Amino acid sequence: MNAPLTDSSVSLQEWKWEIPKTFNIGYACADRQIELGNGEEVAMIVEDDVLGTSSISYKELALKTSQFAEVIKHLNLTKQSRVLVRLPNCLQYPIAFLGTMKAGHIAVPTSTLLTAQEILYLAKDSQASILVTDSITWKNLEPMAKELSFLKTVLIHDSKDEFSNDFIKIKSLDTEIAKIKSISPNPPTEASDPAYLVYTSGTTGYPKGVLHCHRALLGRQPAADHWFSFDEKNDRILHTGKFNWTYVLGSGLMDPLYLGKTVIVHEGKNNAHQWVELIHKHRATIFIGVPTIYRQILQKTAAKKDHVPSLRHCMSAGEHLSDEVFEQWSSRFGLEIYEAVGMSEFSYYISQSTHRPTRPGSAGFPQPGHKVKLLDPMTLEEVKNGEEGMICIPDSDPGLFLEYWNQPEETASHRHSGWFFTGDYARYDKDGYLWFLGRKDDIIKSFGYRVSPYEIERVFKSHPAISDCAAVGEVIGDKTLVVVHVMSMDPKVDPNDLLHFGNTNLASYKAPKIVYITSDFPRTKNGKILRRAINKEQALRFSNL
Repeated sequence: MNAPLTDSSVSLQEWKWEIPKTFNIGYACADRQIELGNGEEVAMIVEDDVLGTSSISYKELALKTSQFAEVIKHLNLTKQSRVLVRLPNCLQYPIAFLGTMKAGHIAVPTSTLLTAQEILYLAKDSQASILVTDSITWKNLEPMAKELSFLKTVLIHDSKDEFSNDFIKIKSLDTEIAKIKSISPNPPTEASDPAYLVYTSGTTGYPKGVLHCHRALLGRQPAADHWFSFDEKNDRILHTGKFNWTYVLGSGLMDPLYLGKTVIVHEGKNNAHQWVELIHKHRATIFIGVPTIYRQILQKTAAKKDHVPSLRHCMSAGEHLSDEVFEQWSSRFGLEIYEAVGMSEFSYYISQSTHRPTRPGSAGFPQPGHKVKLLDPMTLEEVKNGEEGMICIPDSDPGLFLEYWNQPEETASHRHSGWFFTGDYARYDKDGYLWFLGRKDDIIKSFGYRVSPYEIERVFKSHPAISDCAAVGEVIGDKTLVVVHVMSMDPKVDPNDLLHFGNTNLASYKAPKIVYITSDFPRTKNGKILRRAINKEQALRFSNL
């Protein structure tokens, strides 16, 4: 691995990639630390509002992931079968996620915020052979078991009771792991073999599967120096997110574990005071969140640097960090927040860094090794400094995803002449700082989540009273909220019923917070709704804020 770049005049392209032929994420994030003599070090701590504090060492993590791999090997799955992991932040999450990849299969992490119908879609699309989940989730899914003909086994993590089902084998995860007394060698995986499949908001109204290979872990390693800024001491990382999110899978799970750090996560309600308490309790040295978390700590607590003396580094991604929050945090805590830009297809690859002065509002610089160019997508020519261009990445970059799951046309549409078209636009200033301008599509970024308006519209169009609708993001204060404009066939429709309908059928971060009732929409000649031309002032507004 290269030495950190400390001189801004040094070319960011002097990074030397060393990608071995064989590589396995599950092994690299657990067993590797035993070989390095760190087996007794704490790998992860989970703070649960109900269950309290639990932890696991690297030695225990290596054993448990190997046992999980053995469990699924006994199920006689075909090569690279999918294992759907739907769990809260708990120790079983890395055990199942990493253990799946150890066994040579594909892990499919999903959010606990998703409804049963949404999980059903992901299970069908991925054709998952195994579901690892909790008893409540399975209770909600079980009525749909007939639609899960491809699913062979469900492993329940929070119960030792036996479940019965006419179609699927239901087992206790802990019981099955405890049965494993001997471990057979796992099949070797190549660095280019599929490893995990994440779902992101798509433009069709349905989530889109993004398939990553094992080398993706190595492809993110430039961030260790140029975003995390890990030091030689045992860093302790407190991440505020959920494991299912690509941002957290990388920065809060795989990357720190690969480098032998201690990861701290929380399960329960988001509480600004609690983040301060957890930093202090666990002597966290690195704090990772979305801008909303930093804003809440500033607004709802009186905490200062004295309350978090161990903290030396703060990181943010998921949505733009406002200048106001950056400056207030720096003033109160004496610490800067280092922002990064990434995507489900490539994780984080542009960031602020301790190696260069932070410029609030800028995304920073491409991390070393990642050749990022701003191109005119029509001519493939690089734009001049100060001009807007699409962020493009060589399709040979080790950190880039393999393909969109079962969508070859979609995959091909993003690859042109050796470049991957991100769809994100930016500009460079005269000093080489990159300024992120956003996407040229309609994806809504709210509270760190990327939300597809098409997915919301698909759900709302199923409501019998709605003839047409359009979901957009609306900036209220310093927040972007998901809202929906609807045309109703029923003049007596209750807006509160529509809000409730959204909350019932969509994950909480997707469900609109405001409903506008309108008589019509601005449209193209082909009848397509012009979202950016929608006039909210001509509509009736109802909210649950």
